[in-house]
Amino acid sequence: MNKKTTIALLLMLAAQTVQAQKIVVTDKEVNCGKVEYFKPATATFKMKNKGSKRLKIDEVKVSCGCIGADYPKDEIPAGSDFEVKLTYDARQMGHFYKEAAIYSNGSKSPLYLSMRGIVVEEVADFSGDYPFKIGDLRIDKRDLEFDDVNKGDRPFIELHVINDGTTVLQPNLMHLPPYLEATSSSQYLRPGHQGKITVTLLSEKLKDYGVTETSVYLANKLGEKVSADNELTASAVLLPQFSLMSDFERKNPPKINLSANEIKVNLSQNDKQTERIAIYNTGRTNLQISSLHMYSKALKLTLGKRVLKPGEKTTLKVTVERDAYLNARTRPRILMITNDPKNPKIELKVTKD
Repeated sequence: MNKKTTIALLLMLAAQTVQAQKIVVTDKEVNCGKVEYFKPATATFKMKNKGSKRLKIDEVKVSCGCIGADYPKDEIPAGSDFEVKLTYDARQMGHFYKEAAIYSNGSKSPLYLSMRGIVVEEVADFSGDYPFKIGDLRIDKRDLEFDDVNKGDRPFIELHVINDGTTVLQPNLMHLPPYLEATSSSQYLRPGHQGKITVTLLSEKLKDYGVTETSVYLANKLGEKVSADNELTASAVLLPQFSLMSDFERKNPPKINLSANEIKVNLSQNDKQTERIAIYNTGRTNLQISSLHMYSKALKLTLGKRVLKPGEKTTLKVTVERDAYLNARTRPRILMITNDPKNPKIELKVTKD
């Protein structure tokens, strides 16, 4: 038999072996995550008999006596779904990796399954204190808001994190703008351990008064890609400086008044709702609305005038879109920055009626 014939026969036998495999499994490996000491963990493998004949599992061999296997003992009809379960006794602390081999009349070769995880002293529920999950990290907030900042201030926010996974992580913030700095309490975070990332605002590097908003991204490990799944919002409200006002301006300031400070919406019947708020200048000099910001894409704004002379009024039209409002991750609200020394920042809340 020449070399070419030998290779052809080997390929044909390999193809026949592949075709002979009658078991299809959704996932060959199951990660059980954290398992409590001495509380057995079970991995369930979803399977299907894709062959045209009845399938009979002859035996399931496990890698050690610490795991048991549960599988159908009767014949499995063609096209039927079934399950194989592996249970680990969890009598040893630390990481585990266990295997099993399924022998059946559906193939000459066994089908290998595996389960992994980590056995810990206690499995704690961190969902209350850390309600947001990004990968294997849980965090206590997804919005970093620096409110009422004066030029030169360096306020900070602590982002508390916990490793809710089974491997060591390196939590870090990516894509920070020049006016934000981040330092981590520890470079590495072991499973079940807590840490914090301190985010500091360098207000002297902000260019504009009012709201500056950006996105930063929390990575579980170095080199991760950015996406909407690991996005955090960071915003800063830089207030105008009134220290340079003249004596005349101090004695004759503008004064803003609004017909309402809250917008109540009822979107049960309509796709959107529009409300109008009247804005008055009851002061003695020109009122300037230097910044108008929406904290949600659910809101659409139209402002008649940004500069009001004494005694003038204008209208702020607010449209709330139902679907975007119901799915909003951040609290919908509107922020105005003015040159009224007593009301440099005005927040309009948007709430359900």
